[in-house]
Amino acid sequence: MNKSWNIVFLAGLFEIGWVVGLKHSYNVGTWLLTALAIYFSMHLLIIASRNLPVGTAYAVFTGMGTTGTVILGFTVFGEPFSLAKTVLIAILLTGVIGLKMITSEEEGERAS
Repeated sequence: MNKSWNIVFLAGLFEIGWVVGLKHSYNVGTWLLTALAIYFSMHLLIIASRNLPVGTAYAVFTGMGTTGTVILGFTVFGEPFSLAKTVLIAILLTGVIGLKMITSEEEGERAS
């Protein structure tokens, strides 16, 4: 994995954090952490998009955020398991992984 994709992965982790924070923040401190997670997720995505195609980077970023949020909902927050959600997430991941596999870093490089 190259550096830019690692940055997208990190941005996706921050996205999961702020999405969970939107639902579970209860005081100024937790809202501040949520706001910081929003900032870092977007900032890191912008940095990664300098070297990657923005559409592919964004698709991977949002797919990762969606998948992570649903998995956390099932495993940590006690949301009921849904086979339909699981199948749809698998379809989403198939598309995101496919985009990642067919996209080279050179496609996103900007002319200097």
